[in-house]
This record gives sequence, structure tokens and C-alpha cells, in this order.
Amino acid sequence: MSALLQISGLTKRFGGLVAVNGVSFEIAAGEVVGLLGPNGSGKTTVLNMISGSLKPTAGNIRLRGDAIGGLSPHRIARKGIARTFQLVRILPSLSVVENVVAALAFRTEALWGNEAYEAAATLLERVGLAGRSAEQAEQLTYIDQKRVELARALAARPQLLLLDEWLAGLNPTELRVGIDLIAELRDTGTTILLVEHVMEAVRALCGRCVVMNAGIKISDGETQAVLKEPEVVRAYLGAAHA
Repeated sequence: MSALLQISGLTKRFGGLVAVNGVSFEIAAGEVVGLLGPNGSGKTTVLNMISGSLKPTAGNIRLRGDAIGGLSPHRIARKGIARTFQLVRILPSLSVVENVVAALAFRTEALWGNEAYEAAATLLERVGLAGRSAEQAEQLTYIDQKRVELARALAARPQLLLLDEWLAGLNPTELRVGIDLIAELRDTGTTILLVEHVMEAVRALCGRCVVMNAGIKISDGETQAVLKEPEVVRAYLGAAHA
């Protein structure tokens, strides 16, 4: 498989704090890769640099060979990267379908009018919100707001989808539904970089994992093998468990 995303020597400093320190890894087209690590390890900072929310202090980010590090978020989005956030970001004053139509209007090949509403309805059906287009987004449950955000990300037809703890805060039933939904995206060829703490989801979805601790990469490999490595166990559970 050819590399879709290439990250080399990626570094982010905030004053004297080095949040991400020389991280390198690649993602092939069609892969679902878990980006793991304890809180404060730099995972979301990596996603923020990939998506353009933060500019790297050093290092390179390439999408299909094109340098994207330091570009503005809208330019990176147009090149084919979409994301969700740790805290759901919807447009609360709009209806469910209007949230998705807004995304369709700003993608590279914009859709308008009836065509946009039809495409939005198809995306909502894909994430499990069929028939709920007219509801107000702010009145949805947490899992359903997450579905809206995912539909909006998929509206961009991304080459790479970044999911930042998309499964966090779900009850066991919702979690199973969420895992199945991401698995469906994987099975249709969507390339995903997944920041997640729910190990059930990581094991079910990710063929490979990159693990960070204190801003550095400590492991990169097949999921089951990585999760058994002493340094990874130590990072999550402490030395007594390694």
C-alpha cells in the first residue's frame, strides 16, 4: 500500500513546553490507525497540526506527497482531510440536515439547493439518522450530535478522516453502535486516524497503532503486539504493571 499521509520529525513547542517531539509515522490508503497514549501525551496536538489548527514548530506533514504542514485549516480541508473533535462541534441553531448542507456548500465540489439536501439526507442515513433531518441539532442526544458531526465530516469526501475520541462518553449500547459505524467506514475504504482511549474499539477497528507518551512516539506496529509491549503498558498503567 502507498503512503497517504507521511509525518516526519513533527514537533510542536509552546514556549518551553515540547508537546510533540520529533514524531514520525505513515498511514497507507485504506488503513485505520489508532493514535494512542495517556492524557497529555500529545495526540490531539498531532491531529491539530495535521488538520491545520496548529502550525508545526518543526517537521513535515505530507498528504500524497504534497506538503501541508502549516497550511490554514480550510486549505487542508480542501486537500482532503476532515475531522471530528473531542468536544462535539455542531451548529446548534440549525436543523440536522442544515448542519450537513453547510458542509456540502464549502467542499471543493460544492452542492447547493435540492441536490445538497438530497446528498445530506444520504449522509444522515449512512450515520444512522435517517428521517431526522428536520430536528434541531441542539436537541439531539450526545451520540446523535456525534453522528451529525461525522456526517458533516464525510460530506467533504475526505481522503483522510481524523476522529478525536469520537467514541468517548458513550454508554455500552451506543459504543457498540459507534464501533459498527466506524467499521462500516473502514470496510468501504475510508482511511482513518483514530485517537481513542476505549480499548474495545481500538482492538476492533485498528489494524495498527502508534503510541505516544510525553510527546514522543514509543511504539508503532500491529495492534495486538503493540498493546502488549512493556513500555506501552507502563505508559498507561505504571511500572508495576509492565
